[in-house]
Amino acid sequence: QVQLVESGGGLVQPGGSLRLSCAASGRTFSMYVMGWFRQAPGKEREFVSTISRGGDNTNYADSVKGRFTISRDNANNTVYLQMRSLKPEDTAVYYCAAKRSALYSMTYTRDSFYDYWGQGTQVTVSS
Repeated sequence: QVQLVESGGGLVQPGGSLRLSCAASGRTFSMYVMGWFRQAPGKEREFVSTISRGGDNTNYADSVKGRFTISRDNANNTVYLQMRSLKPEDTAVYYCAAKRSALYSMTYTRDSFYDYWGQGTQVTVSS
C-alpha cells in the first residue's frame, strides 16, 4: 500500500513557474513507476508526465514537453514536477500516481495502469 500526498500547487501568472511535489509513504518507493496527471474542469483526466523507477526514463505529453520536468528522489520518497512557462490552459488539478513495476526503466502513460493516486493539488494560471 502506498499513500501519496501532493503539494506545491497555487495561483501563478502566465509565464510563471511552480514545482509540485508528491511524497510517498512506505519503504519501497524505488519499486514504483511514478506519473503526473491533470484534470481541468469539464475535461477528462489527462497524462502529463511519467518517470521510471530509477529516473533513467521519462515521458511527457506533447502539450508540456520542453516546459515541464519530472524528477524523483528515491532516498526521500518524493517525485517532483517542475513547471515553467505556465499557460492558462495548464490550469487543472494535478495528481500523482504510482504503479509497482518489476521493470527498471518502464514508464506508463495510461492512467488505468496506475494503482495508487494522491488527492490532487490545484494549479491555477491566471493574470
